[in-house]
Amino acid sequence: MNCTKYIFVTGGVVSSLGKGIVAASLAKLLQARGFSVAIQKLDPYINVDPDTLNPYEHGECFVTIDGAVTDLDLGHYERFLSINTTQANNITTGRIYQTVINNERRGEYLGKTVQVVPHITNEIKRHIRLLGATNEIVITEIGGTVGDIESLPYIEAVRQLRYELGAANSLIIHLTLVPYLGAAKELKSKPTQHSVKQLLENGIQPDILVLRTEHELSEEFRKKTALFCNVDANAVVQSIDVSSIYEVPIKMQQEKLDEVVLQKLQIEDAPPADLTNWTAFLDKYNHPQQKIKIGLVGKYIELHDAYKSILESLVQAGAYNECSVEVNFIQAEGITENNVAEKLRDLQGVLVAPGFGSRGVEGKIAAIKYVRENKIPFFGICLGMQVATIEFARNVLGYEQANSTEMDSNAPHKVVDIMENQKDVTNKGGTMRLGAYSCEITPRTLAHKVYKSTAISERHRHRYEFNNHYLSAYEAAGMAASGRNKESQLVEIMELTTHPFFIGTQFHPEYQSTVLHPHPLFVAFVKAAMEN
Repeated sequence: MNCTKYIFVTGGVVSSLGKGIVAASLAKLLQARGFSVAIQKLDPYINVDPDTLNPYEHGECFVTIDGAVTDLDLGHYERFLSINTTQANNITTGRIYQTVINNERRGEYLGKTVQVVPHITNEIKRHIRLLGATNEIVITEIGGTVGDIESLPYIEAVRQLRYELGAANSLIIHLTLVPYLGAAKELKSKPTQHSVKQLLENGIQPDILVLRTEHELSEEFRKKTALFCNVDANAVVQSIDVSSIYEVPIKMQQEKLDEVVLQKLQIEDAPPADLTNWTAFLDKYNHPQQKIKIGLVGKYIELHDAYKSILESLVQAGAYNECSVEVNFIQAEGITENNVAEKLRDLQGVLVAPGFGSRGVEGKIAAIKYVRENKIPFFGICLGMQVATIEFARNVLGYEQANSTEMDSNAPHKVVDIMENQKDVTNKGGTMRLGAYSCEITPRTLAHKVYKSTAISERHRHRYEFNNHYLSAYEAAGMAASGRNKESQLVEIMELTTHPFFIGTQFHPEYQSTVLHPHPLFVAFVKAAMEN
């Protein structure tokens, strides 16, 4: 290939159709053909990033190795492609405008009136092209739905780029919904036609249509849609509902999406996609030898996207162990000393989820006390680890009013305290301890057995840390700091030496688990639950 090819993925009719999964699936197919592929998300909201957004607004915040707090679709990108994304892979309208305004304040526009066109659109194009410097193919997913006011600058930037790049170097994939009217027993193409018309009004003709549907699309339906939307008949691709997102690349391959893309980008002699490892994963996923129940204790349990990476990590670890993992979501606020045994009954393992604030913390403490005393495999992540140390302080060390500064600034025993470099921080967005940090693991510990290494790197998102002032008391009573950051001496991993599997991490291992490389902590946790 002489130059980078650019693919843009837009959505129409309704949101939440799965643009990110389709984009990641196409990227996987192209990667499996030997191409270097980068994938990015353009988000139309004005927040600089989702760092301060409530999970009910946005779902999970995903953290990259360089400390960017991003949209959860980047988690799908990493899980599908086994790559590390960075700040360049997720751009928001807030970041675009912030950059342009800062440039204007420095006088970089030489007194010109700053406008959406060309200044905002130029900045969008600059970000899109950044990934093209080191990759053969760049896939850009545009968030939102065509017709949204917020998305118009992105659509205009794409329109301009298509002319600058040339027809053979870019293409548009438009994902829409094909509704089924039960009373008429009929699939309707009209919403797709109107969505394409909206794109045409903005100067963009899609090259490929991906139609999300619950029913098989007939050849006649595809030809009709192609005729009214000005696309080739072979460029109308069906995306039918499947039981797992990991089946989507296989479905897209069966629909020949990658072949149509290569044809339209005039890429010849590409080798066939090698999905051997992917299909092996699917085979294990679809044919488990055992089934276990894992309890996920959190405060956003009605919103599964708040724990998206954790859930997918459990799926991947389950497949690795040839095991089906059923996750029971348990509302932390509803757990008490009186009902904890009933709430956690029939579970083979318990994971206490990350989070912020005091809501549900006492329920998490009750759950951890129960699994500690009853030798049930336990895994705590971020706040989950912190709460485990609070429970141990209260019920083993005898510090009855032990707590975190985050929950009670007047607690007599602050076994979890705010980090020293966070005490003077006033801005909330993007100011936590973010991104990948190194961790040294103590030999002959559970953590060492799991990682099979004494040096690891994991991603973080927190302001509070275990208070090292109390560490000697913990270790004397059987809770060890088996992982620490060498530079800051921050405790990264805590584990119980007298328990079959009891481990908590200050970092978020779920961010680094992928389909082909499930995270060792999740693999070990699922295995311990199977043995339980």
